[in-house]
Amino acid sequence: MSNFLLIFICLGAGMLLQRRRDMPESAALALNLYVIYMALPALVLAQMPKLTFSTDLLVPIVMPWAMLAVGAFLVLLGRRLFHWSREVTGCLLLCVPLGNTSFLGIPMVTAFFGADMVPYAVIYDQLGSFIALSTYGTLVLASYQEGSRPQLKAIVTKIVTFPPFLALVLAFALLPYDYPAALAATLERIGASLVPVVMVAVGLQLKIRLPGPYVVPFGHGLLVKLVVAPLLALFACKALGLESDAARIAVFEAGMPPMVTAGALALAAGLATELAAALVGWGIVISFVTLSGLYWLM
Repeated sequence: MSNFLLIFICLGAGMLLQRRRDMPESAALALNLYVIYMALPALVLAQMPKLTFSTDLLVPIVMPWAMLAVGAFLVLLGRRLFHWSREVTGCLLLCVPLGNTSFLGIPMVTAFFGADMVPYAVIYDQLGSFIALSTYGTLVLASYQEGSRPQLKAIVTKIVTFPPFLALVLAFALLPYDYPAALAATLERIGASLVPVVMVAVGLQLKIRLPGPYVVPFGHGLLVKLVVAPLLALFACKALGLESDAARIAVFEAGMPPMVTAGALALAAGLATELAAALVGWGIVISFVTLSGLYWLM
């Protein structure tokens, strides 16, 4: 209960701070950079040594790519049924298949399941969502946005220099060794700041706007992202007899709302910007209900 209280207090604080005239516009960016460069790498380094290696780890590695395929397929099916424009289709192809599995996903996993489950969420995010954003997301932008085509070298460089990914590689390299007690305690304390800082940052950036003329693609996108995809993931795991902690976290991560970064890319590319903002903003709000329901079903 205290974890949920922490989330709502920090989220509310961020929304209130958003209204202050003396709040710098770069405040949310500064908090996001702290998370990327400090809190999340520290949490990865602190929790990865606790990971038990088994074939169960294949589930959080495969699941994000399966959800990517499901999301993209259902968006393209919607385009065929509802005759959406290229801008709307491009926006949905960015926002629906890619989930907010890091900034929101890891704090929510911590709140619902505890910090011990974080390594599975990190694997899902770093070996799935983040690489998918850098590859699939770039491909969507190249296909639906006017302008220059991204280079493979730039994509690879972005992946291998991302601080949480570097922390994941370092954590694997250090698995045979024990951290000094002081270092372990320091990493734990820095990592513990992830949830409150992320929630304040989300509150600062949260824009809840109605999608205007985009009601149908908006409803279709959130229905697929928050309901259909995670239920398919849950049923698939149950049908295959996958009931490990790794499988539960993979299913839970499959239910995360649209990725903030994917929404930002859609906004920057001019792909149905009002729809992108609505999918991200409303997705976060509605996910508090849908994730609770998903947790109950598991």
